[in-house]
Amino acid sequence: MKERIRIVLVRPQGAANVGAVARAMKNMGLSQLVLVAPRMQRDFWARAMAVHAADILDHTRTVGSLEDAVRDCGLVVGTTCRRGVYRAPNGTARELVPAILASAVQNQVAVVFGPEDHGLSNEDLKWCHRLLTIPAAPEYPSLNLAQAVLVVCYELFLASTQVPELVTPKWATAERVEFLFQRLKSAFLKIGFLHESNPEHILFAFRRILGRAGLEEREVRILLGLARQIEWYAGGGWRMRCNGEEHSVPDSADVERGQEWPR
Repeated sequence: MKERIRIVLVRPQGAANVGAVARAMKNMGLSQLVLVAPRMQRDFWARAMAVHAADILDHTRTVGSLEDAVRDCGLVVGTTCRRGVYRAPNGTARELVPAILASAVQNQVAVVFGPEDHGLSNEDLKWCHRLLTIPAAPEYPSLNLAQAVLVVCYELFLASTQVPELVTPKWATAERVEFLFQRLKSAFLKIGFLHESNPEHILFAFRRILGRAGLEEREVRILLGLARQIEWYAGGGWRMRCNGEEHSVPDSADVERGQEWPR
């Protein structure tokens, strides 16, 4: 279960922090570490701080984008201490770890941490299905990166030893879900549901709603069929139907077979 949980550091700046993260993961039984566009070299300080977790550093993957880090994950959980329209957390680390562990039985799961200076950007949050926060004093709620990772890894370790093993369905991957959101965005723009100058504002609400629910592949196909139906209707397909002309909108059987959009 825990072998399917990966820690993702987005644009980390300090080698010492990366080493301390590796040590925290080793302490709590996690092994998958991914760095997204790091702004430092894994040098002496990373290994010095890792101590006996050099093996985690040796197997750390480095990728160019958050998409590359999480595209195969069924659940992506972002971390935040900032407030904002798109940043309302779904719960604390302690409240969300049971769902993380349950998802990890059948899915790859990523827990994503932002850079030390300002955390995850709004663009990063698009890839996150849920957001967690770590309660702290309101006067200074921002934790050091390695400390934040340690708290989350500790909660995962503790929950894995105390709660019965729950199992969630096999979720659609983050790559498929993002494909769905782009199709919904196109469809909603065509009917004027999204504002052209800021379509992401309302789309973020859909990301949060569907992220909380979790989507299986069949459900993704159904929603893709809905997006295609909207585009067909907005493009005048209803006129063709009224005139008895041929049309290419999928029926429910097409949707079940995944014929609504290229896979």
